[in-house]
Amino acid sequence: MSDRHEVESRIRELHSARVRGDLAAMCRVFADDGIFKIQGSSNGQAVEISASGIREFKPWLAMMSKTFRLNDYALLSQVIDGSQAAAHWRADIHSKITGRIVPTELIDLIELRAGRIARYTEFFVSR
Repeated sequence: MSDRHEVESRIRELHSARVRGDLAAMCRVFADDGIFKIQGSSNGQAVEISASGIREFKPWLAMMSKTFRLNDYALLSQVIDGSQAAAHWRADIHSKITGRIVPTELIDLIELRAGRIARYTEFFVSR
């Protein structure tokens, strides 16, 4: 069972690594057999990523850090219940390819096991 402090720490670690674009730090917070999902919409197009295990989702994390930079990050709220959490945050997502900046709202659903993220689902929509 995870305590509140541990869950809050993992959320901060993950979000901080995402903002820095630090792939190694992002990977460290996930369990090796973790489940990773992202669902949302960008320019009216559905976006969905689903991967099991760090070997499957590390390339997605690498692509995200190479393609996007997060600016003006703000953690708006979080709800923690044992080893599970929901984090509502916002950031301006800057495409390093097109130069476009999209203000975005995100919700992360997180489940920890042994101090690492075992299940991660992110929902996003542009503001």
